[in-house]
Amino acid sequence: MEPDLHELLRSLRVWDPQVTDLPAFDPAAAPAEPLPLFTRWFAEAVAAGQTEPHALSLATADAHGLPDVRIVMLHGADDDGWSFATHAHSRKGGHLAARPYAALAFYWPVLGRQVRVRGPVEAAPAEEAQADLHARSTGALAAALTGRQSEVLGSPEELARASEAAWEQARHAPDTPVPSWTLYRLRADEVEFFQGEPRRRHVRLRYRRGTEGWIRESLWP
Repeated sequence: MEPDLHELLRSLRVWDPQVTDLPAFDPAAAPAEPLPLFTRWFAEAVAAGQTEPHALSLATADAHGLPDVRIVMLHGADDDGWSFATHAHSRKGGHLAARPYAALAFYWPVLGRQVRVRGPVEAAPAEEAQADLHARSTGALAAALTGRQSEVLGSPEELARASEAAWEQARHAPDTPVPSWTLYRLRADEVEFFQGEPRRRHVRLRYRRGTEGWIRESLWP
């Protein structure tokens, strides 16, 4: 018997108190800039046991303005921006070439928190992209060497052959360059912090980049 989607949806609850801690959040006590708060919230998500807290949704648009979204990994966040990486010839790479602007969303349900970031995106210098790639695992390099991301796959066997060859190369030549591998940095125009609240009085704090620094605004939930 096939599961009933609507029955499943009705059976689910958001932020079950048995598994979710909804900490208090006072926007008045937040720092003047978003990065220190992001770093603190990220560390708290890790400490709370959030699975893969560095996973984020990356939203882009193609040359016609049609949106797309997928999950990628955060590679860093500093004064230069929030960083992620992919092949320049992938679908998201093509989108960013046509429209170099994106939005990111982090969701840490163990704490009932979201962070949303959006702004223009630039590619980091090639040497930084290669250094970032080679600092990662053998599997990450093998995946990058397999290449052809987003192209149509002819058969599983074709992928298996390419992957095996890539793993072999990654093991024996861990410094192999992957020219198409690109490190992107999103320089935030806007960062929003969302804290869930048991009575649905959710707390939202938005930072907007102004001409003389960051502007902080509380938003209705």
